Amino acid sequence: MSEAPEQRRIHFVASPSEKAQAALAEMEKRYGQSPLEDSEIIVALGGDGFMLRTLHRLLSARLPVYGMKLGKVGFLMNRYREDGLLERLAESQTVELKPLRMEVSTEAGGQSQALAMNEVSLLRQTNQAAHIRILVNGTVKVEELVCDGIMVATAAGSTAYNLSAHGPILPLGTDALALTPISPFRPRRWRGAVLPSSARVRFEILDHYKRPVSATADAQEVRDVVSVDIHEAQDVTLKLLFDPDHNLEDRILDEQFL
Repeated sequence: MSEAPEQRRIHFVASPSEKAQAALAEMEKRYGQSPLEDSEIIVALGGDGFMLRTLHRLLSARLPVYGMKLGKVGFLMNRYREDGLLERLAESQTVELKPLRMEVSTEAGGQSQALAMNEVSLLRQTNQAAHIRILVNGTVKVEELVCDGIMVATAAGSTAYNLSAHGPILPLGTDALALTPISPFRPRRWRGAVLPSSARVRFEILDHYKRPVSATADAQEVRDVVSVDIHEAQDVTLKLLFDPDHNLEDRILDEQFL
C-alpha cells in the first residue's frame, strides 16, 4: 500500500472570475491556505493571463508555481481537478524559464525597466507605420524596418503573440529567441530571425516625434519610446510545475503540427 503524499504548504491565488473564486474557496477548504511567506509552492487558478500576472506579482517570493486552468487559454496551466492535488504536486515536473529584461528610454527622457515572460513587443501608436532600426550585439542588422511593430519572444512565449505574427515556434531548451516583425512593409522580404538567447537586441525608433511607438513587456506598456534594449535576465529564474502527461515542452512541440 503506497504512502499518502506529504502535506504541502500551499499558497493559493485565483483570478477574479466567479468560477476561479469558487475553485479557490474549495481548494482552501480541502488543502488549507498558507501565508505566502511560509509557503513552499504557489497554486494559481485561472488562465494564461492570470498566470503571467502571478509570475510578475509574486516574483520576489521565488517559489515554484503550479497553474490550474480556469480561464479561456491555459497553455501554461494544468487541467483543473479538485481531487489529488498533493499527489499531482509530488509527481510534477519543473520547467525553469529565463525572462527577458526590457530597458526603455522615452521621448521625455525617462528610463524604465520591466521583465517579460512571453515577449517584448513594439507597436506603432498612430495610423502611421513605425520606422525602427534593429541592432543585435551592437551591430546594425536592419537599418530601417517599416512596420506596425516588432517583438522579441522567448521559447515559452513563442506560441503566443509571436505565433499569431507568423513567427517561429521555439522548442524549450533551444536557447533561442524569436525576432519577429509585425506586418512588415520594408524590407519587403524580411520575415524575422532566430537569435541565440545570449543576444542583446536594441531597437531605435526613427522619426519618433512623427511616428510614436510603444513598448510592452507582457502587459506592462511604456509609450513614446526612443530606444529599447532587450536581453535575457540571467539573474532571474522562473519555475513552473506541470503534470507529467501535460508538460510544456510537449505542448510547444505539438503546436508545430496543428
